[in-house]
Amino acid sequence: MKTLQTLLVMVVFVALSAFTIKSDSDGYKIGDMATDFELENIDGTMVSLSDYKDAKGFIVVFTCNTCPYAIAYEDRIIALDKKYASKGYPVIAIMPNNTDVKPGDSMEEMKARAKAKGYTFPYLMDKGQKIYPQYGATKTPHVYVLQKTSKGNEVKYIGAIDDNFQDANAVNQKYVEDAVDALLAGKEIKEKTTRAIGCTIKV
Repeated sequence: MKTLQTLLVMVVFVALSAFTIKSDSDGYKIGDMATDFELENIDGTMVSLSDYKDAKGFIVVFTCNTCPYAIAYEDRIIALDKKYASKGYPVIAIMPNNTDVKPGDSMEEMKARAKAKGYTFPYLMDKGQKIYPQYGATKTPHVYVLQKTSKGNEVKYIGAIDDNFQDANAVNQKYVEDAVDALLAGKEIKEKTTRAIGCTIKV
């Protein structure tokens, strides 16, 4: 009986591991075209990438209210929008968590957080959690830099904002800024993928 129980536990573990590996490998890769979405903003409007007629691209950030990493990066996300929105690369923030698991990420809490911090960008809820799996996001924050092309919104960078979540003043590499700067200058992005550091998205 004990052997059977051990065997069952091993089967479940292997099955879950396989699922996790598959899940992590899903989503967009560099060069893929990101499909558009229509998600509810904190002001009650529905927002799509196609709404931004004059944008050259987008800094799509999966983030939330409750993750310590997301909170640590909050001011830097605001700074990214202030620096690049006027240059054609606005921040589009998306909250991907299941709010039953994380009630602190409810729409009301999102509204309160955005107001308190003075968000200059849309803060959208991935209701039904349909968008983050398409992107392959696994963390908060997890960033995707998209560039508008004749074929659609091409994925140009995936990963972390920079190399130091603990201290903005001790950052050596600003991955997102470097990527957007390269796109604006018509140059190749040197680091196209990095490992996102943050809390796992709650399902």
